[in-house]
Amino acid sequence: MRILFSGVPALGHLLPLVPLARAAQAAGHDVALLTSGGMREAMSTELPAVPVLAAGPMPPDLFAEVARRIPGSDPANRPEPAAVAEFFAGARVDLTIDDAVRAAHGWAPDVVVADAVDLVGPLVAAELGVPHAVVAFGPEVPEEFRHPMTELVLPRYAQRGVAPTPPVALLDPTPASLQAAGWTQPPVTIPFRSEPHSRPNAASDAPLAPFPASDWRPRVLVTLGTVFGDAALLTAIIDGFHPDEADVVATVGVIGEHLDDTEHVHFVPFRPMRELLEGVDLVVAAAGAGTVLAAVSVGVPMVLLPQGADQFINAARAAEAGVAIVVDEPGAVGPAVHRLLADRSHFDAARRLGEETANRPSAAAAIGELVERVERAHGERVA
Repeated sequence: MRILFSGVPALGHLLPLVPLARAAQAAGHDVALLTSGGMREAMSTELPAVPVLAAGPMPPDLFAEVARRIPGSDPANRPEPAAVAEFFAGARVDLTIDDAVRAAHGWAPDVVVADAVDLVGPLVAAELGVPHAVVAFGPEVPEEFRHPMTELVLPRYAQRGVAPTPPVALLDPTPASLQAAGWTQPPVTIPFRSEPHSRPNAASDAPLAPFPASDWRPRVLVTLGTVFGDAALLTAIIDGFHPDEADVVATVGVIGEHLDDTEHVHFVPFRPMRELLEGVDLVVAAAGAGTVLAAVSVGVPMVLLPQGADQFINAARAAEAGVAIVVDEPGAVGPAVHRLLADRSHFDAARRLGEETANRPSAAAAIGELVERVERAHGERVA
């Protein structure tokens, strides 16, 4: 089967597709990725044998277009429903869809698999007359955000003379305990287990430097993700820690500044989350969905300082599940770390959520179920 994955051009949206794409390849399917050409280099590292079908601009151009259409808006740092909808369902669709349809038509997929807020992929599928599926990357997007996106994208279908179709599947890595109270699983859901970002058969440039063996402390990972963060914020967080309380590994992937290590604080560049989580007792993060799911998958509790985008939603869900303390300023992180280390309840909740994650089906099983549904949708076996 020819499976075209489609995603918003940002690591937080594309990396959740990677385990499924790898599983599809391993099962013998043809796989391609539809996203902005600006992501080609990054994704060639993650999926070296998967062609990138380039379509549409990168986020900086999209943010500029949203600001032009809605003056004063800032969907990344002030995620208001109208501006968020304009980014995903308005500006990005308008500036991407023509190139996306041309590229996808040439590749001729049997199914399009889109990230949860990639509204280009389902429209491409409608134009090509093939089924589509959706991949969640965290807790369900609240209705206050989903509804404006739906209302904004529907006229784009009409303008192109096609009708929207429901997805044949929602592939969801999120454990039920991280969903909002009252959440019910959609009937088309194919659950699978989240896994920390990894690069099989590839080693990082250098192993993480060891901490003093003679002075054991709990290990804390501080990561602000792939979008938010600067040196001032990172150092303000770390400066608030009790000086003798923890060994700290801090990522500087998007900061671009050199920060000096100390005996108990080590700064590291971007590397797969699976490597970063080895030996970690607690995670301090901005509550990106990928980081939250990764920490949960290995049973590690969190202190969360959300900065923008969907992070406030993810942080709230993690706190409600008992696996995180949420703070609103960098100076509050250190005291929260101290409180969490002294209270085992968050560790117990994280362990339970890790077990819940481990009991979900694999990405390979999810791809197998998806292929069966697509074959049924086509009414015949697709070779």
